[in-house]
Amino acid sequence: MISSSAGRPVTLTVAAVVLAAEGLLALALGGYVGIETVIGKPTDLVTSIAVAGFGVLGGALLLWVAWGVWQVLRWSRGPAVVTQIFALPVAISLIQSAQYGFGVPLITAAVVALVALLAPASTHALMGEDGAR
Repeated sequence: MISSSAGRPVTLTVAAVVLAAEGLLALALGGYVGIETVIGKPTDLVTSIAVAGFGVLGGALLLWVAWGVWQVLRWSRGPAVVTQIFALPVAISLIQSAQYGFGVPLITAAVVALVALLAPASTHALMGEDGAR
C-alpha cells in the first residue's frame, strides 16, 4: 500500500481531490447562477434562487465530505460514495443528450472517485483490518 506522508493512502488522496474539485465546481456554478439571478432577468425567479442555493449548498457539502476523506474520517465514505453513485446517471443522461463536454468529465470523475473510495487501501484506512474501526 502506497501512503502519503500523513498516513493516508494515495487512493484517499485521489478521492479527496476529486470530491473537492466537484465541490468547487458546484459552488462556482451555484454562485454564477446566483449572480446571474441578481443582475439578470430570470424567467422564473424562484427556480433560479433554488438552483443557485442548491449549487452553493451542494458544493459546500461536497467540500466538507472531501475534507472528511482527506482527514481519513470514517463517516465521510458513505456520503462520498452515494454522491458519486448519484452522479453516474446524471453523467449518462448528459452523454445521451450529446452534452459530452459535461457528461464525460462527470462520469470520469465519478468512476475515479468510486474506484479510489472502494479500493482495499481506502477500506482498510477508513474501516480498519476487520471492517470495524
